[in-house]
Amino acid sequence: MPRASWQLVNTLGGYVLLWVMMYWSLPVSRWLTAALAVLAGALLVRVFIIFHDCGHGSFFASRGANDTVGFICGMLTFTPYHHWRWEHSLHHASSGDLDRRGVGDIWTMTVREYLGASRWRRLAYRLARNPVVLFLIAPAPLFLIRERFPSAKARKQERRAVWFMDAAIAVMVASLVWLFGWKPYLLIQLTISVVGGAFGVWLFYVQHQFDEVYWERGEEWDYTSAALRGSSFYRLPKVLQWFSGNIGFHHIHHLSPRIPNYNLERCHRSHPIFQEVRPLTFMRSLKSIHLNLWDERDHKLVSFREVKRRRDDFRAPPPLSHAA
Repeated sequence: MPRASWQLVNTLGGYVLLWVMMYWSLPVSRWLTAALAVLAGALLVRVFIIFHDCGHGSFFASRGANDTVGFICGMLTFTPYHHWRWEHSLHHASSGDLDRRGVGDIWTMTVREYLGASRWRRLAYRLARNPVVLFLIAPAPLFLIRERFPSAKARKQERRAVWFMDAAIAVMVASLVWLFGWKPYLLIQLTISVVGGAFGVWLFYVQHQFDEVYWERGEEWDYTSAALRGSSFYRLPKVLQWFSGNIGFHHIHHLSPRIPNYNLERCHRSHPIFQEVRPLTFMRSLKSIHLNLWDERDHKLVSFREVKRRRDDFRAPPPLSHAA
């Protein structure tokens, strides 16, 4: 409880302070405002990690405290708490399973699916995997617009939760516009959302999109293997680890989602089996940008360029040992 409370204070308190400092800096220097926006965007990622832990029921021991704090953090990150919690539970139950893709994950096609797709679907996929679109253009609309609508598969209670969150966000935005003015509010909030969204989507991307990642078909899929091999151990500098709420220890999180972020590193160090997980360094993670398609023949992610170069090889039937 003390660790959770202190994290809540230094994260939400720091975010509010940076928001106000950005407002004060506007008449002084836009460059200063931009620098503060980078810090605020990074801190917004940490707000989202608290939101994420509350959704797993791990941040506090009390369910009521988790739901209350989760809802508040959901307002700040423009993400409907109960609806996201439902979708994210599906992600944890299916991560790394090729037969259950499409909920709470990055769009990933196999090589054979891509080669058999229509020209327009291949174009859409290439746009969706383009780094500029994925990390710079898409994040802000995803959180500010897409999250305003429930999934078609959502239950009635999750749908109601989205509308309730939308109403709460509307009140929050109206209050801040009244307090700061609509131009300063839009400039500050949109800048923070773009920066925070880019950081957040990048972190989510490298958690399950990297060389040596684990993917299997349903009958071969294993929960433990998907956690330890399909979720990265993203080794970051201490400062970035703090801003990202220790989410780089994602293999631990997927193995046991009820561990709060402030205990993930301690758990990683607690057992030799976790030391065997190869860390994903920052430089190595940059290479994952070019890994776009899952090759079921060799069980690895490959680039568009490699698929183009070896198109005939990829079109050939898989070996009998894999096909069986």
